[in-house]
Amino acid sequence: MPHPGARTPVSAPPYPVQEPHAASPAGERTAPDPALSWSAPLTPGGGPGATRPVVSFGEPEGYDGDARPRPLRRRGVSQAAAAAVCLVLGLGLISGAATGSWLVGDSDAAGSRSAYGAAAGLWHNVPVDRLFPPTVQGRGAGPGGADRSWTRVAVAPDSGCKDAFDPLLRKALAPVGCERLLRATYTDATESHVTTVGLLFTTADAPGMTALANRFRKERLDRRSDLMPLPYAAKGTPAAGFGAAQRASWTVSVLTEAPVVVYAVSGWADGRTVDDPQPAEDAMAADAATAAGQAGLGHEAQGLADRLERDLRRNARSATEQPS
Repeated sequence: MPHPGARTPVSAPPYPVQEPHAASPAGERTAPDPALSWSAPLTPGGGPGATRPVVSFGEPEGYDGDARPRPLRRRGVSQAAAAAVCLVLGLGLISGAATGSWLVGDSDAAGSRSAYGAAAGLWHNVPVDRLFPPTVQGRGAGPGGADRSWTRVAVAPDSGCKDAFDPLLRKALAPVGCERLLRATYTDATESHVTTVGLLFTTADAPGMTALANRFRKERLDRRSDLMPLPYAAKGTPAAGFGAAQRASWTVSVLTEAPVVVYAVSGWADGRTVDDPQPAEDAMAADAATAAGQAGLGHEAQGLADRLERDLRRNARSATEQPS
């Protein structure tokens, strides 16, 4: 019988076809021809009989050409060596992938640190007209998706934060420090509304900014009327009468990818006082019934703040670009 581990035959001469046994005249079947048996003796000379089937099988694994058992230790050693090589290569691929992932992560972290640092220097590296453009377009920024446009009427000299905020807001912002405060005031196309936008550049690192942003969000500090930013009024402009009592709506955004707090506060250009100021988010609601909501002053504050914040991010990205 062939060895259990035999390979697929490499050649197989056709088997002699055994016809069905012919029936005897009496209806009895004749016995099988012994010459066709697998155990039939060889013909003289050692060759197979003329009628004995001859089949050639592939050499079984573990045997040599004379069908003698071949030691398997060499093959085992070869297999072990191959397995060791595969293990080494596999570990190399895994470690290479891990190293590549680490390098990519490190590169991303370095890029984030670079962008954060670049944003920190924008207050003295970028011209004022790029931080506060003379004209700002607000497509869909008004009530009902109406377009808005704002014209800059005054830019405050860059300064520190002393006397720039009410005491409670100054206390809330104290954990991130104050590197520089930049402010500008805009009016709408009809000169009916005025809005001051501020960029507070802090001295905090990214975790510090994240902590402050989380606090503002959890404690809803950006919705407290006693934490409204102060406006910047300039003589001889539509914002000349824009003081603390004229604040109608506001927004405060603490960034986490830059050491900057962006805020905006809006009011009427005619100097009227406001008894019920409202956060921009509430004043922009469709059912807002306050005077600020009805006049669209929430849209004024939020629309300007959003666009100048977008410009700030764009300027930070440009500052990190390397020449090709």
